[in-house]
Amino acid sequence: MAGEWKDCLLGDVIELKRGYDLPQKERLPGTVPLISSSGVTDTHATAMVKGPGVVTGRYGTLGQVFYIEQDFWPLNTTLYVRNFKGNDPRFISYFLRNIDFLAYSDKAAVPGLNRNHLHKARVRIPADVVEQRAIAHILGTLDDKIELNRKQNETLEAMARALFKAWFVDFEPVRAKMEGRWQRGLSLPGLPAHLYDLFPDRLVDSELGEIPEGWKYVPFGSLLDSTIGGDWGKDVPADDHSEAVSIIRGTDFPDVSTGGVGKVPTRYTTKKKLASRRLQVGDIVLEVSGGSPTQPTGRSIFISKSILERFGNPVVCASFCRRLHPKSACLGVLAFLHLKNLYAVGGTWEYQNQSTGIANFQTSHFLESEMVVIPSDELLKVFANQALLILEKVSNNENITLAQFRDTLLPKLISGELRVKDAERFLEAAT
Repeated sequence: MAGEWKDCLLGDVIELKRGYDLPQKERLPGTVPLISSSGVTDTHATAMVKGPGVVTGRYGTLGQVFYIEQDFWPLNTTLYVRNFKGNDPRFISYFLRNIDFLAYSDKAAVPGLNRNHLHKARVRIPADVVEQRAIAHILGTLDDKIELNRKQNETLEAMARALFKAWFVDFEPVRAKMEGRWQRGLSLPGLPAHLYDLFPDRLVDSELGEIPEGWKYVPFGSLLDSTIGGDWGKDVPADDHSEAVSIIRGTDFPDVSTGGVGKVPTRYTTKKKLASRRLQVGDIVLEVSGGSPTQPTGRSIFISKSILERFGNPVVCASFCRRLHPKSACLGVLAFLHLKNLYAVGGTWEYQNQSTGIANFQTSHFLESEMVVIPSDELLKVFANQALLILEKVSNNENITLAQFRDTLLPKLISGELRVKDAERFLEAAT
């Protein structure tokens, strides 16, 4: 009956199955998502499982649950739901998030899940699939709004990259002046009249090709005051590891940079390491290890005030990352968007070292060899101010509030403590 919950074993609700191996050399170009323990990590030409589906990590990252609407390929580091046994798939994706997977993992150096142990977990679930769908609709509405915000944020970030590329890669304003398309007192899209005199009138030769007159190329490393590797810390306080910190990993970059908190873990580090590695407003975090033959390292995130304010602890980056501290706020914005543009066009491949089988970013080589064009101080300030307005909009929105609301509702709805009708009133007020 609607509104009734039943106590049973997880194996009575769903059947879990281990994912399938697919070596890199056997992957073919396509649009089918490959799901690892950390989510979508690659694509392939064919699928092994019909969507919609639900996947969680078997090894590596435990506790994250992924709902996949299209046909997909779950990799062998995952468990996927082979049989929903009449239950609603999207509800199951939320239901599994309320299970303590660590309680069913082994205690090895790399924890793993045994599906047979999970099948024996005692659970409580709505007996009526209509009730399940109503719960999934409420939680899904919040997730859909979060996803819409994330896509809007991606558009905003793309606008900042486009501004950088137009001004400092393609030199579009200078070319417009040279070709007579932009004249004093007139405005072009993205180029108001008051900026006219800030751009040179011609391009001149340099060792790296034509650049606007009066501008210069400098090594990327010259934009920075310091760089230092990240820290992973310890899982629990130990000896002098007494300082609680939030650790941003490369896998957290997309969510954290667009208004979320991701699955950022809490660890414990020393006072000395915290003093040198604590992230500050304007810092850039660069991922320097963990890439693959199809996805290079070199992802980056700009640390804004709103990002640091989301976490109750000081924030540092993980050991597979590097903290870059710019010499000034303006140079920091230029450096970050240079990194984003470089990654977007595949330019970071030049700095990959895959001799160990893992794509590592050659940071020292990059800092010395990668060249960045520098405009006049006045134009740099104008650009940085415009770009910062966009970047702050990206990282400072309602996603954090929506995610907190969803995470508050989820266990209450799943357990039956909060009923659908009451939750719908909360949802209407929140959205």
